[in-house]
Amino acid sequence: MARVIVLSLFTLLWATGTLSAADQPNIVLIFIDDMGWKDVGCYDNDFVDTPRIDQLAKEGMKFTDFYAAGAVCSPTRCALQSGQNQARIGITDFISGHWRPFERVITPRPTMALPLDTVTVAEALKPAGYTTGYIGKWHLGNGPEFQPDRQGYDFSAVIGGPHLPGKYRVQGRSDLKPKTGQYRTDFEADLSIDFIRNNKQKPFFLMLSPFAVHIPLGAMSDKVDKYRKKAADLKQDLPHPVYAAMIEHCDEMVGRIVDAIEAEGLTNETMVVFTSDNGGLYRRYDYREHADDNVSTQAPLKGEKGSLHEGGVRVPLIIKYPPLVKPGTVCKEPTISYDFYPTFVELAGASLPKNQTIDGMSLVPLLKDPDAQLKRSALYWHYPHYHHDRPASSIRERDWKLIEYLDGTGDIELYQISNDIGETNNLAGEKKGRVADLKQKLNSWRHSVSARMPLPNPSYDPDKAHEWWNTRSGKPVDSDSRKRFPPTEKDL
Repeated sequence: MARVIVLSLFTLLWATGTLSAADQPNIVLIFIDDMGWKDVGCYDNDFVDTPRIDQLAKEGMKFTDFYAAGAVCSPTRCALQSGQNQARIGITDFISGHWRPFERVITPRPTMALPLDTVTVAEALKPAGYTTGYIGKWHLGNGPEFQPDRQGYDFSAVIGGPHLPGKYRVQGRSDLKPKTGQYRTDFEADLSIDFIRNNKQKPFFLMLSPFAVHIPLGAMSDKVDKYRKKAADLKQDLPHPVYAAMIEHCDEMVGRIVDAIEAEGLTNETMVVFTSDNGGLYRRYDYREHADDNVSTQAPLKGEKGSLHEGGVRVPLIIKYPPLVKPGTVCKEPTISYDFYPTFVELAGASLPKNQTIDGMSLVPLLKDPDAQLKRSALYWHYPHYHHDRPASSIRERDWKLIEYLDGTGDIELYQISNDIGETNNLAGEKKGRVADLKQKLNSWRHSVSARMPLPNPSYDPDKAHEWWNTRSGKPVDSDSRKRFPPTEKDL
């Protein structure tokens, strides 16, 4: 009863405008790795238990049409840090990428690190008095000179290695060690809570980027056993029980951070943002049955990570900020990862960089009114690489989405995405005028950002086109010798 009264009072204060936004809110960005649009309960997943993420949606705003800027991790991370579409910088594939030397086209090599002259979102917030922190996976350059502490983050704990106890560590920080037997998301939550407690006296920006739910699949046995039993009872194959357990680990991590914010009395002064870097994975790009499992399904969405279909780029977004966001609201406006940069800068009272193009648009109007529209004509993607699909670019202009393949085939797909979320009906053959218009706009955009394009491959060999090669070694990827990762701590 007391909770109902408090919630009713909050709603009244919000509606009357009595509750006002903090001058400089704390910002906590939880950036999950490879979590798909259908991987949590509030996005209609009825298999995995995600009570804390679902509660976050009930207390904030859920976005139905939010997109990762890239179909794989590094491009989206580049876009988020820079406020730009990553095609401007050239980080269009994951660093360091992979290679198919005998395919129809030669794909461009990605820029191998976020340039140091890029003004990151952390660097934009610091002059406004923010303390900045980064925890987890970085993947925007391997050398020490390209790490978060060189890109505006006061506290940096870049963690390498997969999820199970003893398999990961903080790079270059012997003073930061997990507890014995500690799962990685639990350790990342510990570091995040310490950062919040240590910096609560002034505004802070914390980006938490766990490696979960990225493969290799690995979770603690109690959760895995729970989902194995549930899968058997329901006779359900996907999501994989270990993957489901990994999602629940993330849910607990989110809950611990939200609880820590509440315990420090910071709830009304803190914006919590929950999202993912790209769509969910169905199976590894070089899948081998002896070593790999099928991971998840994003149905009704088509495609997966590494594809410009909806399953590869549409991801969850939940934002909780009590003074500004009405609880339980839903926003259907198309939005994208690089919108975070101007949003955070506006709320912080900071300034956008003068000599750096910002492609993002502030989400503040949507946070105030979920039915508002941004004054933006279209969203664009450029993924000129082989992964789970062929090299392609795409554009979404309100109800319409066009995908143009860049592998020399000339293939085009057109969908009325507003009523065909599953991209089941390719209208390119009957909507030639729409196709011509969107192709022209997509091509003009590519020119405007100097997007790097594939080139015809004189070494094209259809018998060898399927081969994956390692860009570092210059040799074929030995997928057949790969072994299955231990699924739980009991299998180590």
